[in-house]
Amino acid sequence: MSSSSSTASRYVDSYYARTVAAHSPRPALTQSRETEVCVVGGGLAGLSTALGLAQRGVKVILIEARRVGWGASGRNGGFVSAGFSLSSRQIVKDLGRQQAREVYDLSRDAVGLIRDRIAAFDLPGVPVIDGRMKVLRYHDPEYLARDRDFMSEVFGVESELWSRERLREVLLTERYHHALYNASGFHFHPLNYALGVAAAAESRGVEIYEDTPAVWLDLESPEKSVQTVSGSIRAKQVVIACGGYIDGLQPALAGATLPVATYVVTTEPLGEDIKRAIRVPYAISDTRLAGNYFRTVSGGRILWGGDITARTRAPRHLAKQMIADLVSVFPQLTGVQAEDAWMGLMGYPVHKMPQLGQQAPGVWYCMGYGGHGMAATTMGGELIASAIAEGDDRYRLFARYGLQWTGGRIVGAIAAQATYSYYQLLDRLQESRSTA
Repeated sequence: MSSSSSTASRYVDSYYARTVAAHSPRPALTQSRETEVCVVGGGLAGLSTALGLAQRGVKVILIEARRVGWGASGRNGGFVSAGFSLSSRQIVKDLGRQQAREVYDLSRDAVGLIRDRIAAFDLPGVPVIDGRMKVLRYHDPEYLARDRDFMSEVFGVESELWSRERLREVLLTERYHHALYNASGFHFHPLNYALGVAAAAESRGVEIYEDTPAVWLDLESPEKSVQTVSGSIRAKQVVIACGGYIDGLQPALAGATLPVATYVVTTEPLGEDIKRAIRVPYAISDTRLAGNYFRTVSGGRILWGGDITARTRAPRHLAKQMIADLVSVFPQLTGVQAEDAWMGLMGYPVHKMPQLGQQAPGVWYCMGYGGHGMAATTMGGELIASAIAEGDDRYRLFARYGLQWTGGRIVGAIAAQATYSYYQLLDRLQESRSTA
């Protein structure tokens, strides 16, 4: 387990925090520093940006308000696959086939880059478990077939359609009817990966300070200034890579995302009993907007996630609620106990695509990764690093998806919650009308 100090922020209690690889907290910034680029935010977007810059010979300081990977980056489902929260069909409508393919290929390249970094840096506690499966909760054998054919034709993605009979040999439930399997996706331990990327960045000269929230930004001058609680940083360029925890640090950016919560539970160790419900090691999710995602982890535990809500406080009986959700799909697991349950806040833009760009000369943003999985943050960090260090303008492929105002924290949250509730109703109606 990790070492810690009485003054260092602690990770939120979760399966990931309980199984984290050995590491030491980093110091807070207590002095004035100068650098070429200051990255604000120590989630995977910020860490990927910092590592990408360092690999290109740029001097970087990264500050994080709590601990690297403390937010959604270190306590999510751990799924890694190409694509985005916005549907591929909608991206084609928005951008046209050629640009949509370029955008998709960037996310696919990021999947490969994550694999390469795990191997090249020999990251501890980050085993890769291959296989990604999407399951359908109602009877429509043509739905996933159309999805498979569309992805193959437009993006060159090869997926395998599983019949209901084959699916129910490995997921022992009446809830799922058909599945698409993709061999290129995988899952891993996201907190250990974040810590590994941080260590890799430091090995290339990046300075990382934890427990160092930015409290004021001067971004108007040619030389930028980032003020922290007990120190300051002067930099030629600043990258803001905050997610659901940006608060009011930078109003234009904070107003372009909503903090959206999702919930996760891990069961007690089930050992071989897990095979009464799940007999494959894949990363699995259903096709609903606010659907479930799950996988098996060490000791025969089930890691089960779900729900999307604009309510940013965890329910009082979160573990009980999540276990009930699990048992509604796998009733043979009735009586299984939760080992831990937690929530995390993700930054969700209205358009459901990453937000990448330059707000002003020398001021960059790399955010809006809620719902995308782990590859998009690496993609975004690489694009911003390449833009700063090499003048690469591929980040402009995402210009269609900019800093769209969410309507404010209160109005936006109410509208978002109403939208999620509406889609949940549609999902339930579709399932209830299933003819199977």
